[in-house]
Amino acid sequence: MKLSFNDVFQPKLFHTLKSYTKQKLMQDSIAGLIVGVVAIPLAIAFGIASGVGPAEGLITAIIAGFIISAFGGSKVQIGGPTGAFIVIIYGVIQQHGLTGLLIATIMAGIMLILMGVFKLGSIIKFVPYPVIVGFTAGIALTIFSTQMNDLFGMNIQGVPADFIDKWVCYAEHIKDINWWAFGVGAVSLAILILLPRFSKKIPASLVAIIVMTLITWLLRRYAGVDSIKTIGDLYTIPTGIPAPHLPSFALAEGETFWSLVKSLFPAAFTIALLGAIESLLSAMVADGVIGDRHNSNTELIAQGMANVVVPFFGGIPATGAIARTMANINNGGKTPVAGIVHALLLLAVLLFFGPLVALIPMACLAGILIMVSYNMSEIRSIVWLAKNPKSDFIVMLVTFVLTVLFDLTIAIEVGLLLAVILFLKRTNESTTVQSFTNELDPTHNNDLQLHGQDLESLKIPLYTEVYEIDGPYFFGIANKFDDISRRTSSGEQKVRIIRMRKVSFIDSTGIHNLEQLHKRLQRDGIQLVLSGVNEKVFNALDRAGLVNKIGRENVRNHINGALARAEEIVKSGN
Repeated sequence: MKLSFNDVFQPKLFHTLKSYTKQKLMQDSIAGLIVGVVAIPLAIAFGIASGVGPAEGLITAIIAGFIISAFGGSKVQIGGPTGAFIVIIYGVIQQHGLTGLLIATIMAGIMLILMGVFKLGSIIKFVPYPVIVGFTAGIALTIFSTQMNDLFGMNIQGVPADFIDKWVCYAEHIKDINWWAFGVGAVSLAILILLPRFSKKIPASLVAIIVMTLITWLLRRYAGVDSIKTIGDLYTIPTGIPAPHLPSFALAEGETFWSLVKSLFPAAFTIALLGAIESLLSAMVADGVIGDRHNSNTELIAQGMANVVVPFFGGIPATGAIARTMANINNGGKTPVAGIVHALLLLAVLLFFGPLVALIPMACLAGILIMVSYNMSEIRSIVWLAKNPKSDFIVMLVTFVLTVLFDLTIAIEVGLLLAVILFLKRTNESTTVQSFTNELDPTHNNDLQLHGQDLESLKIPLYTEVYEIDGPYFFGIANKFDDISRRTSSGEQKVRIIRMRKVSFIDSTGIHNLEQLHKRLQRDGIQLVLSGVNEKVFNALDRAGLVNKIGRENVRNHINGALARAEEIVKSGN
């Protein structure tokens, strides 16, 4: 089958513009402006928390937001920096610097494009729910732990990256708490918690920023309180988007470009996986609300394009943002034009309101990020998982702990590995092997093809044993079947029938196991007969050459034929 790029890349914008109206433009413009207002504090906060700066957060939201809306596979998806990336970005910067982050982001973008081109959009959805909950909750706790320095205004230089060391550091500097800064952070949190109870239309984060920025300015100007750190005290706000430029490849002594790429690959893969999961989850949630269906492969390609382009402007990884996407829907956004308007508003803020952005207190941003971490914490999902099978809760818990104490890459790898192992264990336990030596019950599961024959035909001939496999015949069950058949064999048989009517698929280990069984039975003078093999399994056995080895006459459609063949073999003495 020929792979066509047009099949996987079908931006929703191009489709919606064919029937675009002035009414839709008005709705999209209003929604885009509101979402842009919501995105301002989040983009700034995510940029700072990631270890770069407010400008980088805004630039990412502008460029990535525009590309994701213009070329994405969802009508209402809003893209930009998100909390999920904070941990991985900060870790990459600590280990490889800004250059490493830019290269890792470009690599992640290429991976996302390839995922879309090769139609892997649906496969991403198979990441187990406990793994998603575990690393999301772990990220939330990590984000929360990074905000204590700004929330309490302790002005600690060089806060440790390690979770435990970080809290030890906070405990050592508890005497340095700035109560003015803490007051700003506490009031910000109060606004964020209380305002949505009265009105969900007004962005609480924007209100908190406006109110606390004004209060901080008044305290500085008229009360002489200058101990409340603002963005302008720590960062320089540019007055526009920088010209695109290649990342500077400042390599360490003895390091080559390819060695750097190899060392960045795990981080890049994690960024790509997180970006894919978060964007597709956001698109799926949006589909449920608006009654539409997104194109997952197109969405991945657009996400990849955004992450390839953004680093050339100094930006950070971006993905679809669930909160901003829902804000877009709730305020009337109908098409990707709303996301483009949102990006243009952020551009205007960067161009014309940089001096005002510089006045925002850091403690206020800390309060916003603490609220973000709470919303990410998945507390309800954790409680729900605790009521479900313990194995799922263990997967979630291990992923959570590894995310917090080690790093996200290890957490995802181990979490996925545990989930796969537990899945195989469950599948293995659910697959049963039964043996019969005298008579088969024709009423069992009501699935025997009797074709009007007398039930006596279901008596097992002398010197014949019947084994039935119920479930997939893969490497997990192959040895189990072998052990059972060795243990239960009478030692006087001439025919062994294996009923495979409920074997949905067979892997290479199962085929190898059957081949070894056939060889062993041949040595002992026993004929192997297969019954009820479905087309998919039969084709797999045929391609492996096993059907010819067993003999096509010994592969029957149903048990009646298999029993009749067994009787022929016994009577003939073969």
